[in-house]
Amino acid sequence: MGEQNERPAPRAIAKRQELPSLAQAIRHVHQPESQEVLLAARRRLIFDELFLLQLGMLGQRRDWQAVPARPLITSGDLRQQFIASLPYALTGAQGRVIEEIAADLAQSKPMSRMLQGDVGAGKTVVAAAALVTAVAAGAQGALMAPTEILAEQHYRGLSQLLEPLGITAVLLTGSKSAGDKRAAYEALASGQAQVAIGTHALIQPDVAFANLGLTIVDEQHRFGVNQRKALKDKGPNGLTPHMLVMSATPFPARWPSRSMATSTCRC
Repeated sequence: MGEQNERPAPRAIAKRQELPSLAQAIRHVHQPESQEVLLAARRRLIFDELFLLQLGMLGQRRDWQAVPARPLITSGDLRQQFIASLPYALTGAQGRVIEEIAADLAQSKPMSRMLQGDVGAGKTVVAAAALVTAVAAGAQGALMAPTEILAEQHYRGLSQLLEPLGITAVLLTGSKSAGDKRAAYEALASGQAQVAIGTHALIQPDVAFANLGLTIVDEQHRFGVNQRKALKDKGPNGLTPHMLVMSATPFPARWPSRSMATSTCRC
């Protein structure tokens, strides 16, 4: 294997990271001359794997943002009304992240963000604020969860937060009766329902939105690229809806229970 044809990490990057060549790494991982050489070889192979993963994520982001989104611009009044209605004060991290997301939603470039935080850190209220922002701008929002139990939990919790603001949410899961599904389809297609919460049932061909502007995917690692794309394709008139994916991070032992570590990163 010629070094000039090495893949995937380019030679310049490998050199900057002080990595052995790919040919050397493959040879040394099978026939190491020392423990140090073996570790260097493994580091190169691990780096290449992560490098490819990052390229894949950047490619997905590029594809997602290839088509513009509708800017969801609001005065912020309804969002502030929502925050004021909460029976608790937001943490500094929650408030910061909500404003970052609102700023992204106001752009014509589709938002592509990941919201990370411990279990119990308060990701759901951040997602609710994003949905309120979308609805205030005249768009609809959808939240997709991997299981019916989780979708129903989100529906109960979000309905309590959104209904006082005059925002109607519907629940779509595979176990719903044909009549309930039909009613949900009609409400979403007409715009009578501003928020849809459900499982993979949200991406079925029968589901049409009047004006889908924001998609939220919970436990995003449990969905494939094609499933997220199917939700993206529900956008209006060929526009790409903004996307927020949520993921729980493990509890580091040094952190107290339910510590707040919510942050966003473009993904």
